[in-house]
Amino acid sequence: MTIIKIFILITLLIFSSLNLNAKNFSKVASKETILVQKGHEKHWCPVCGMNIKMFYKTSHTAKLKNSTPRQYCSMRCLVMDKEEYGIDSSSIKVIDASSEKLIEASSAYYVLGSKVKGTMSKTSKFAFAQEVDAKIFAKKYKGKVVSFEEAMKSAKASLLSDTEAIKKKKVKKIYPMGKKIFEKKCSQDIDATNYIEINELKADIQNSKLCKPLKEEQLQALALYLWEVKRFGDLDDVKGKIHVTHDEKCPICGMFVYKYPKWAAQIFYADMHYSFDGVKDLMKYYFEHKDGISKILVTDYYSQKAIEARDSYFVLGSDVYGPMGDELIPFEKLSDAKTFNMDHKGVKVLRFDAISEDEVRKLDE
Repeated sequence: MTIIKIFILITLLIFSSLNLNAKNFSKVASKETILVQKGHEKHWCPVCGMNIKMFYKTSHTAKLKNSTPRQYCSMRCLVMDKEEYGIDSSSIKVIDASSEKLIEASSAYYVLGSKVKGTMSKTSKFAFAQEVDAKIFAKKYKGKVVSFEEAMKSAKASLLSDTEAIKKKKVKKIYPMGKKIFEKKCSQDIDATNYIEINELKADIQNSKLCKPLKEEQLQALALYLWEVKRFGDLDDVKGKIHVTHDEKCPICGMFVYKYPKWAAQIFYADMHYSFDGVKDLMKYYFEHKDGISKILVTDYYSQKAIEARDSYFVLGSDVYGPMGDELIPFEKLSDAKTFNMDHKGVKVLRFDAISEDEVRKLDE
């Protein structure tokens, strides 16, 4: 038996003798946190809104195709974002639960299914840079040591059941709590449709003091209520809005369109239609597939009603961003477009047929 193997065995025996309970393990950062996202929203997961520092030891990072850095509270939220954006696995990193340093996920040793409660999943997943650390953790808290690929496979397999379990908890406890907080402690003018991600909403609530001081648990319940209930509920009252099913993805960027109802747009053909998360992506598709179009619908920025794009006006180059950054902002009335253009530092107002492919492409620069 080699010296290294003897050392590992002795270490395992020492820790097993401590008989530690899973409740003794904390996911909260004990050192200075590494936060890769930009802006005030960097403290929260962009998928579920959970506080990164509180779930630091299950935190993962990745980059979107446009190189935007993202940080998640869990592998579950990483998988959800990967399903939507098609994140390159080579960009994924994870916090080493032992050293609390950011390491390459592909070479990490994961402990799957320990007795420590999972983050956003019934099956817990903790990563380690060193195999010995993973084995020590598994010895203390059970579970098995697996590769990154195996951990991802498990996360994907349980995604639906995890989401359903989380939803039940939200409906029963979180949403009612959030509603009560909103009605008693917050400005009633908060409009969740003005934000692209839930972490942006949380950051603005806190930094702009839109509510009375809230604990993190209260802030999370409030944000979930505003983001997942009120955001869609308010728009349900709009008659003549664009309707998008939960499985429709933008054919240009791959994002789920239903998440951004304020920006929804559609192109119709005789026997099919495509939905987009903004006019910019719609135009990219339009320039390549003009033949056979029967109808083009966009969402009027002010009324939130569906309007025929070819009869509408669009503000180019304003300071209002959509899900994919710089956008063409649609209006049914020229007067509304001109007012918005003045208020939001737009470059110009265009009719649909005056929008050039070059101008659309430059919005991504």
